[in-house]
Amino acid sequence: MKAALPEGAAGKPVEVWFQDEARVGQQGTLTRVWARRGTRPRAPRDRRYAWAYLFGAVCPERAVGAALVLPRADAAATGLHLAEISHHVAPGAHGVVVLDGAGWHAAGDLAVPDNLTLLPLPSYSPELNPVENVWQYLRQNQLSLTVWPDYDAIVESCCKAWNALLATPDRLVSITRREWAKAVSI
Repeated sequence: MKAALPEGAAGKPVEVWFQDEARVGQQGTLTRVWARRGTRPRAPRDRRYAWAYLFGAVCPERAVGAALVLPRADAAATGLHLAEISHHVAPGAHGVVVLDGAGWHAAGDLAVPDNLTLLPLPSYSPELNPVENVWQYLRQNQLSLTVWPDYDAIVESCCKAWNALLATPDRLVSITRREWAKAVSI
C-alpha cells in the first residue's frame, strides 16, 4: 500500500476506507422468516422496475461511514461519493479507498480528491471488501420484505437503513473490521 500513496501523504496518518455500491429497488431481495413447520408464509415481491444505488463507504478503525443514494452508478456518481468520503476523512489524514474493479471506478474522468488514494481489489474477490457484509446485513434487517410505492420511498428507506447502521458503531465495526486493515502512519 505504501507504494500506492502519493508523496503528499508522507508523514500523515492513513485511514483505510472500504467502498462499494448496491442496487436497491422494487425487484427486491427475499429473506428468511420464521414460520410454523409445514406452512408457507407470505412474503411481498414487487415486479416493477425502479431502483436507486446506495453508495457506501466505511472506515472500521474509526467506526464511521459515508453514503449517498443516487439514481445511477457511473463515474460522475462515484466522483460525488469520493467527495463525500473525503469530507469524512479525519483532518490531517490521508484516506486509502479500497474498491472493486467496476468500470466507473477507473474511468479517465473520475475526480479523486487530493486526500484520497484509490486502491482497487483484485478481480473476482468481493470477500476482501467488508462493505459486502454491510449490504447483506442491511438487506436482511432493513431492506427486505418491502414493496416501495415509488423511487422516493426507496431513497428514504436506503437513508434510514444506512443511518440506523451508523447509529450503532459497535455493530458497524463488528461487521466491517478486518485484522489486516489497520490504521497506519507512513
